[in-house]
Amino acid sequence: MRRPASFLACLTLAATAYLADAQAQTPRAADSEARAARAYEAVVHDGPLAVHAFLADFPKGADLHVHLAGAVYAESFIRAAGEDGLCVDPAALSFAKPPCSGQLVPAAKVTAYQDLYDRLVNAFSMRSFVATSGLSGHDQFFATFGRFGGLGKKHTGEWVDEVASRAAAENEQYLELMQTPPFTHAAKIAHEIGWNQDFAQLRQALLDHGLREEVAADQEDVQTAETERRQMEHCGTAQAGPPCQVEVRYIYQILRGFPPEQVFAQTLLGFETVQASMGASMEASGGRGGGWVGINFVQPEDGFISMRDYSLQMKMLEYLHGIYPQVHISLHAGELAEGLVPPEGLRFHIRQAVELGHAERIGHGVDVMYEDDAQGLLKELAQKHVMVEINLSSNEGILGIKGAEHPFPLYRAAHVPVALSTDDEGVSRIDLTHEYVRAALDYHLSYRDLKELARTGMEHNFLPGESLWAAPDAFTAPAAVCKGQAPGAEKPSAACKTFLEGSEKAAAQWELERRFRVFEAKF
Repeated sequence: MRRPASFLACLTLAATAYLADAQAQTPRAADSEARAARAYEAVVHDGPLAVHAFLADFPKGADLHVHLAGAVYAESFIRAAGEDGLCVDPAALSFAKPPCSGQLVPAAKVTAYQDLYDRLVNAFSMRSFVATSGLSGHDQFFATFGRFGGLGKKHTGEWVDEVASRAAAENEQYLELMQTPPFTHAAKIAHEIGWNQDFAQLRQALLDHGLREEVAADQEDVQTAETERRQMEHCGTAQAGPPCQVEVRYIYQILRGFPPEQVFAQTLLGFETVQASMGASMEASGGRGGGWVGINFVQPEDGFISMRDYSLQMKMLEYLHGIYPQVHISLHAGELAEGLVPPEGLRFHIRQAVELGHAERIGHGVDVMYEDDAQGLLKELAQKHVMVEINLSSNEGILGIKGAEHPFPLYRAAHVPVALSTDDEGVSRIDLTHEYVRAALDYHLSYRDLKELARTGMEHNFLPGESLWAAPDAFTAPAAVCKGQAPGAEKPSAACKTFLEGSEKAAAQWELERRFRVFEAKF
């Protein structure tokens, strides 16, 4: 069959096929998928821009690995700093507290100085960055977070709205945003009590000293952000826009680069907060959850304390998981590359994250082939259905890992579930569509491969309820109660509808299938 010569020709043929199918009034999901697959194969030959145009509205399901602070674009931070009356230090290229005297420039006036504005955007992101002697992509990436700090909490709702609006524009339906809520009280009492290797005694001492007093503030942290975000988007009114259709949940970030007593206290607070949030949300919404849904450890994995205490921190998780088994765990593990740390530091992080830390998902997992018995580890990940959150642009920017050096195709070959995510789309100056285009072209993925990535993300989200699919990571047959139904159909049977109403996860998966039907009907 002769391929279309251009992207425009492809769309013209696709539109003709769609009209003929509609006129015949015999649309079939399999036929629509096949036509979409042929259209995709054609645009691949037209290059990255054509693929981007094709995938811009492709249903992407979820972004499960995204840090809220890193997802906001630099331009938004600069605007907010002006509203807050902050200053800009032209030498440090960071925000500073007023008064804006001496060399400090009012952030509200930065837009009048294009050169300074451009340098700030570059300092807050990877834009225009070129590694030099003594300054790597790793250094630049992590340094950005200290430069745009100091902004008030009042902007959190704005940040969530920005990320949700971007997600809606590229046909995402679900986000799990990583965020660090208040933990000042927990850190204070941890330092007062000191370190105790007996986890049970340390936990009880922290609880006795009022650690739970901070749980309410942590719950309010995201509840307020969600309320403000939905007000901005006019959700629940006639003016509600597409961002209202993006469901947002939150992952509790724990800072791994601090002394063990503080890490344990913050981790305990995280488990307490997530458990309380899950219970309160279910009760308040008649069984439908919201707010905090899981925890994750953040900060550079190659940091001194992160490396020194890695096994100890995994043992903390092993203990706390036994007390709070309902709290979901996703862990940054294997965000390392050869030469970044000594060879022995590459040999065990992912395995311990799964076997001790009880991670249900692994963030990055770049050094998997340097771990002891790498093939055995891949087999274990596949058997346990531990999903790996793949962050292609982030891995290149921070670690210099790309193309054949990335284990993405090895994970897929070993049947380890994988899904694409952005990590810090504001810092990397990307979006999820960019990651889909990159994966499609760098690894020669088919249209059905891309659908599997999106489905895998929705399969491994932390929404409550049973999966739509009868078997884990097998997207061929729905659960028995929906057997015989076409996933995503407008009118499921009464029994299937009841099942969907009782499972947020299954309902979200059904919605993804509906979006696939709509998308593929265009071809």
